[in-house]
Amino acid sequence: MSRVRIRPTRDDTCEKLFEAAARVFEEQGIGGASIEAIVAAAGFTRGAFYSNFKSKDELIIAMLEDHVAQSIRRNLDLLAKHDNLADFLAALRGMDRSRQDPLGRSPLLHMEMTLFVARAEKRRPELAKRLRARRKMVADIVETTLKDKGKNAIRNPAWTAAIVLALEDGFRLHRLIDPETTPADSFLRAIDDLQRAMGMT
Repeated sequence: MSRVRIRPTRDDTCEKLFEAAARVFEEQGIGGASIEAIVAAAGFTRGAFYSNFKSKDELIIAMLEDHVAQSIRRNLDLLAKHDNLADFLAALRGMDRSRQDPLGRSPLLHMEMTLFVARAEKRRPELAKRLRARRKMVADIVETTLKDKGKNAIRNPAWTAAIVLALEDGFRLHRLIDPETTPADSFLRAIDDLQRAMGMT
């Protein structure tokens, strides 16, 4: 009786390539990492890579896109369970980062990959699209968690979302540069302070 060979799905292949690429990028740097090193780390051939991506740049864009999609899904799942802002923030604090995608687990790699893509001006619109998706998610969270505060509690949720994301990115950078004075929960503490200052508690 012949053995049936089960081929990995495209999603499985992409996930393994993402994980392998993250390891190689962290070890060798994004610019120095080769496709050969990535496929070797994933246990695939070059053919498996090129059947999914045309280039390393395309892989990086796909990883960023996957990270944003997973982040949105995680946050909206939490929001469905905790529609009060304080409860939602508490749930965010308790989230297990080890179960996240490679860029969720490594803020430094996420930032490096974003800057790598941003260096190519023609690629920036792709980053902008993902930034807008993140802003919309945060704006939706703001509106949902404040629905009992009255419709005028936040006059411009989109602008509030931009402020929140700027805080998150800023604290992520500060944490990487000076972890001694930037605790891991600095961003969430800042959101707590912001909501108190705005009378949102």
